[in-house]
Amino acid sequence: MKTLIAFVGWCILLVLSWPLALVALVLFPFVWLVTLPFRLLGMTFEALLALVSAILFLPARIFGWRKPA
Repeated sequence: MKTLIAFVGWCILLVLSWPLALVALVLFPFVWLVTLPFRLLGMTFEALLALVSAILFLPARIFGWRKPA
């Protein structure tokens, strides 16, 4: 769905200003490459927080604690 919205937005930009649309088309791969390290950092921190959460809740899981219904 995001791809379709991006494509429709690019088509509207193409109709309104074709030079700007072509610049956006050329610059998109470079922007994607620049943001790639930040995505990897985000995934790393998310995994680290999941590990810490699992370690903290391990005693409760061992003793069979259940959330009240």
